[in-house]
Amino acid sequence: MPGSDLIRRAFLVGALICAPAILCAEAPRRVVSMNLCTDQLAMLLAAPGQLVSVSNLASDPRSSAMADRARDFPANQGRAEEVYLMQPDLVLAGTYTARASVAMLERLGVRVVTFDLTTRLEDVPGQIVQMGDLLGRPEQAAALAATYTADLKAFQDTVARTPSAALYAANGYTTGAQSLSGQILLTAGFANVATEAGYAFGGMMPLEVLVMKAPEAVITSRPYPGATNAEAVMHHPALRAVQDSRARGSLADSDWVCGTPYILRAVADMAALRRRLTTGAP
Repeated sequence: MPGSDLIRRAFLVGALICAPAILCAEAPRRVVSMNLCTDQLAMLLAAPGQLVSVSNLASDPRSSAMADRARDFPANQGRAEEVYLMQPDLVLAGTYTARASVAMLERLGVRVVTFDLTTRLEDVPGQIVQMGDLLGRPEQAAALAATYTADLKAFQDTVARTPSAALYAANGYTTGAQSLSGQILLTAGFANVATEAGYAFGGMMPLEVLVMKAPEAVITSRPYPGATNAEAVMHHPALRAVQDSRARGSLADSDWVCGTPYILRAVADMAALRRRLTTGAP
């Protein structure tokens, strides 16, 4: 699948030596990432020894697509004191990353670069290039971005039929076309009922609304260990009544959360679900 090939090639690209030499000399030598998504982009592109710490979320397989790789790096909790003592010359953060810590580090004179939240699949190459420029790895980033763009295009061929689907998570949260997860559904060949119901970005969709929309597929998030009332709605009999067994899917949050090349693995999973629906395959 294109998504699987991309992941394999991403590691090959990330292993290339730094070039040209002048960019290596100017590149930051001690980089700390405080955000799950910048963690993964940095791990894909950083030169050996350049990335000195990633966030504690990076090693959690429930949220990180690179959990195994992240265990090779010391983890930080996003506290200004611990990050400052690592003596970084570049700190990577996200729009909503520990704002108090980011502000403190900036007051202390530490260079902090904040990455915007990704809401479109087409935004991913730009973030790859941005990370490559920051790390002094523009050629590696350009190669990875080009591979991602080519593999994304392979998913964007016109499909004969676009079955309806809904993303439904804890507390009945859903997302529409103006979100990264909504873009995944669209690219995989689904029509998202959340957009039709007025949830272009996201929000709590009552179960009654979902049932009345009668999507052909309902994709739920994988439950966390333990039991919570928030997740009970995903197992409601009314929810199961609107779909048959072929149309039930679950998403691995680790592949859906961040705008990285791993997002194409989520697209591939949803495309496979669409094929089961449209061809009647088991």
